[in-house]
Amino acid sequence: MAGRYVSRLREKFSKEIVPAMMKKFKYKSTMQVPRVEKIVLNVGMGEATDNIKLLDSVVAELTAITGQKAVLTRSKKDISNFKIRKGMPIGVRVTLRGDRMLDFLDRFINVALPRARDFKGIQGKLFDGRGNCSMGLKEQVIFPEVDVEKTDQIHGMDITIVTTADKDEDAKAMLELYGMPFKK
Repeated sequence: MAGRYVSRLREKFSKEIVPAMMKKFKYKSTMQVPRVEKIVLNVGMGEATDNIKLLDSVVAELTAITGQKAVLTRSKKDISNFKIRKGMPIGVRVTLRGDRMLDFLDRFINVALPRARDFKGIQGKLFDGRGNCSMGLKEQVIFPEVDVEKTDQIHGMDITIVTTADKDEDAKAMLELYGMPFKK
């Protein structure tokens, strides 16, 4: 197969989403159409203060889900109430860009979200006022890459979709055209 691999969503963006957004919001240039800039996945593990081995399995799971190596996040200061010292590993995160980001978004919308228990759609209130969408998942096992039998612990994660949109309305319309199932 000669040539570069083109993500399914990248093709959909250029052929369907850009013309639809230009028509709906009356943009003068294709460069005004908002794009997905990056997707950040974050898992905070407060229990990691007692058992640091938990973070190793979380790193492995996030790496399998995203296809990119996850990194440990460390505490910035001492918090005595939680028995946390400065520099202790307390979480894991991954920042996705480019084709990996679009492949993850495709799998998230079409494979993982339909597998979520009692899923009725994503709330439209998850936007921050600047066109970015942040949501939390209660279980990582909705992703097919995670083997439930080998999982040490069920944990949630935060997913932030950062866009170039100025307004939430533009970002929501773009994500709806990608296929994101928002509640009506």
